Amino acid sequence: MNAMKNKVQLIGHVGQEPEIKTFDGGKKVANISLATNDSYTNAKGEKVEDTQWHKVKAWGKLAEIIEKYVTKGKEICVEGKLTYSDYIDKDGEKRYVTEIVISDLLLLGK
Repeated sequence: MNAMKNKVQLIGHVGQEPEIKTFDGGKKVANISLATNDSYTNAKGEKVEDTQWHKVKAWGKLAEIIEKYVTKGKEICVEGKLTYSDYIDKDGEKRYVTEIVISDLLLLGK
């Protein structure tokens, strides 16, 4: 049962060019937005498309792979864990962030 604890798997398309940051010592982090699509039929019998956007973060080697091979529109599969954090913005308001920190990446499509 431990293997199923806080595990997220998504297949989607990258919404914008990855944001790569390099820290002192050379460690890298990549931030991307990932769109997942779903569709359903509403009460009127019409097909409705639903797109959800996810914040995705990768560290180290995975960030390097993203920097080298992932571009806007690329279809990828990610696996990782859901994380929550908060911060105070420039106006003094508390903001909340939900993101997926990935542990595995699969490049799909062309």
